[in-house]
Parts: sequence; structure tokens; C-alpha cells
Amino acid sequence: MPPTRNTDAMREWYRQVLGMSVVHATPSATAGHPDLPAIKITWLSNDEANHRMALVELPHLEPDENRASHPRVQHFAFEYQQLDDLLGTYQRLKRLGILPLLCTDSGAQTAFYYEDPDGNSVEVNVDNFENPWTSGEYVKNSPEFANNPLGIFVDPDKMIAAHEEGATHWEIHLRARDGEFAPAIPYDPRVMI
Repeated sequence: MPPTRNTDAMREWYRQVLGMSVVHATPSATAGHPDLPAIKITWLSNDEANHRMALVELPHLEPDENRASHPRVQHFAFEYQQLDDLLGTYQRLKRLGILPLLCTDSGAQTAFYYEDPDGNSVEVNVDNFENPWTSGEYVKNSPEFANNPLGIFVDPDKMIAAHEEGATHWEIHLRARDGEFAPAIPYDPRVMI
């Protein structure tokens, strides 16, 4: 998808995908500075915070077809509290025709990666250990993680089926690590570059 450089399109995508709401939007954050060009900004949040993300539309930018070869932010992530939330978001987005580029259980977390309208990689995940200390220790000390940080590719639809049959988050995680939820066609993580 080509970069949009359109704050309105980005705002709508993040509203649909992550349930973000607009905290404040301005056609020019520089209105008090007449010597500066207009910079359109929208502040978004998915909770009570003043913002979790800001979308900035700078004037005169051109899409960069070679952006993958330049230093940049590769992706950013949003964490859900429960596996139900992650799987529910997947189902909701799938109904809208928005599918992940990559889904994986890395041990510490289960993560689904999407592409926003500007081609940025957006990760939504859930901690498999359900607490940051334990998952942090796993990342620091696990030989399994050190050998395969990307993790095991998973098919969210297979995970949903197991969950609907009564499997717990931990059971789904263990079954994913055993390869039970492997996608029919393996993902190519290079699509996120």
C-alpha cells in the first residue's frame, strides 16, 4: 500500500484497528507561530491517557519508495491484557478485510503484525506469562528465545478454534510452541521491512 501522508486516513485506520479515539486534532499545531508552516496533528488514545500516539502531517513530504533501506522506526507495538482481546481484535479486523502480515508466538508473547496505510508495521500482542517480570526474565535468560527470537508462526483462526473449545491462554501458548497452530503457508517476515 503506498504511503498516504494523510492524517485523516491514518486516524480512521487506527480508530478501526486499535480502537483509538481522537483526543484532539488541529489543522495547525504551529498556528501561534506565523513564521512556521502549518503542521497538522491528531492526538489519539485507547484509554484515559492524554495520548498514546500522535499522527503528524508535515507539508511538502514525498513518499519514499526506498524507505526500507533508510534508518527509521520499523514498527511500534500495543499490548493487550488478555488473549481474548488479541483474538477478538483479529476477528474484528478480518471482517473489515484487514489481515496481519505475520503472526507469531515468540515465547514471551503472542503477536500479530499489521501494516498501516503508510506502510508502517504495527504490532498488537499479549504477554503469554501474564506479567512483565516473568516474560522479561524469559527474554533475558531463555536459550529457546535466544535461538529463535521471532518464534513460532501461528494461524490465528486455529488459535480461535482451540480457544472456543475451552483451551486456556497458557494451553494455547504451549500448543502454539509445539507447532499445532502453524499456518498453511509460512509467513515471510521480510514483508515487514
